[in-house]
Amino acid sequence: MKRYLTSLFLFLFLSHPAAAETAAKQLFGAHKEGSRQAAAPHGSYAKGCVAGAVQLPETGPTWQAMRLSRNRNWGHPETISFIEKLSQFAARQKGWEGLYIGDISQPRGGPMLSGHRSHQIGLDIDIWMLPPETLALSAKARENISSVSMRRANGAYVNSSWTKQHHAILRAAAKDKRVARIFVFPGAKVQMCKDAKGNRAWLRKIRPWWGHHYHFHVRLKCPNGARGCTNQAAPPPGDGCEDAEKWVHDILNPPPPKPVDPNAPKPKPRRDYTLADLPNQCVSVLQSN
Repeated sequence: MKRYLTSLFLFLFLSHPAAAETAAKQLFGAHKEGSRQAAAPHGSYAKGCVAGAVQLPETGPTWQAMRLSRNRNWGHPETISFIEKLSQFAARQKGWEGLYIGDISQPRGGPMLSGHRSHQIGLDIDIWMLPPETLALSAKARENISSVSMRRANGAYVNSSWTKQHHAILRAAAKDKRVARIFVFPGAKVQMCKDAKGNRAWLRKIRPWWGHHYHFHVRLKCPNGARGCTNQAAPPPGDGCEDAEKWVHDILNPPPPKPVDPNAPKPKPRRDYTLADLPNQCVSVLQSN
């Protein structure tokens, strides 16, 4: 009954002109459960929503979902399947009981109330760098425990916490055909390039990006048949190691700051998306029971 009344309220609200001006993050952040629809990502990773999302169980045989108060452990079924598979691999690594899983998506995806611009269609996963010693953390402990940073020299190098197990888990993730790319700090990519043996094709999916030293970010491809889903462009050809070296060079040798033009117009603040900015299917995702 409560779910029906919530859907009725949303239907009436979304029919009102005021809905067009409401930030989409408020509408999607209000939902506590996924929609009762066939699973489907709509739109792009940073501008979309997800129908029929599945909740990753808070604790599984080889994983724990972290920061439960955020309610961001929802994703497309392919995402949940990927987590199950990779965490099983991680649990076979020395010193790892499995994986700690950070943000996936909100119950119906969409823009988040705080944090990520991406993670909107249930196909992005943040995976902690911290090797789990236990999968019996309480809900309170999951709010307070922190992951561990892997970077040194502002991300130019890995630190002593980096292990061959981190390399192996990232490699296993990249080799999964469902994965589009993986974001990690530049020093990790450079280290992996140095340590990689044999076929290096999987390295192409590992891309350097700001931050990503407490966790790595896995982005899955749009599932087969997902017509309303927009894939990110494929990474450039090659293993991407030269590009990562350039990132590191720029970290160690930052260019001098550009002179400030006092007459230059101030950049406009990034505005929040409204429902009108998202794919049309996102209205039905919000209205669904």
